[in-house]
Amino acid sequence: MAVKLHRCSSQWVKIKGHPCWRVEKALMDMGIEYERVPGPVRRSKRDAIAEGTGQRLYPDIQFEDGTWYREDSKEMERTIREGRLEEKRG
Repeated sequence: MAVKLHRCSSQWVKIKGHPCWRVEKALMDMGIEYERVPGPVRRSKRDAIAEGTGQRLYPDIQFEDGTWYREDSKEMERTIREGRLEEKRG
């Protein structure tokens, strides 16, 4: 399963407390194929995310079928590490 990780453009920030890194690290640790999609810094420019999830926050996951998954980053990390990401599709 390849997914798109929509995240902030601060890809150099790799600390545990950073929401985007937390989710990206979980994807890497679990061996899930993903494509990093860095997005705009300004929330007002995050139209694609707003259309997909109904809000303008990072991080977000877009599945191959076009459906989206968004929760608090700690919940997203837990879902990924528990192997339940596929349950969030659609």
